[in-house]
Amino acid sequence: MRRIREALRLHLQAGLSYNEVGRALKISKSVVGKYVSLAKVAGVDCAVADGLDDAELESRLYRPAVPRASHQLAPDFGQIHQELKRPGVTLMLLWEEYATGNALAYKYTSFCVKYREFAKTQARSMRQIHIAGEKLFVDYAGSTVPIVDATTGEIAQAQIFVATLGASNCTYACATPRQTTADWIAAQVQALEFFGGVARLSRARDNLGNHQDRIM
Repeated sequence: MRRIREALRLHLQAGLSYNEVGRALKISKSVVGKYVSLAKVAGVDCAVADGLDDAELESRLYRPAVPRASHQLAPDFGQIHQELKRPGVTLMLLWEEYATGNALAYKYTSFCVKYREFAKTQARSMRQIHIAGEKLFVDYAGSTVPIVDATTGEIAQAQIFVATLGASNCTYACATPRQTTADWIAAQVQALEFFGGVARLSRARDNLGNHQDRIM
């Protein structure tokens, strides 16, 4: 319990990140995140924790299992499956939303197990065969990243361009200021220079999210 109290103090009061707390306490950032999430779901902050002895704090954070009908308590895993596609959304965040104020909620481990069982039923796959040099897949992907101007100190959000060869999965990535036509073309030129050649087809998504093949 001492380690949990210290993790809460460093994160909630001192404002340290999970990484910083983990380094200070010699534990992983995921463990720190688990402690903070358990406390958040239980409504325990530093002031509340200070007013509880170790046994009381443990009982608040680690609630005993209770009899329940799983079909009544299970969250909407279909919605969770879709939410996970959004940048920055994790199972831990979705579990916090589901469990906060819900005394009969699944514990985090059970929540994850049940979601993964659901996700397996949604998996769809199709085998694709790529011929070497035939296709290059290009797109902007993931979240933006902050870039600091060394002269002015101004922070801008850069876009991440990714190009991958279909057969080898050899990948090139770079940051561009925006997603203008000039940025798009320049990034592809850099990718081709990196690969040292041109694929027969370049596959990219259009504005509607559909893939389009272009002969290069």
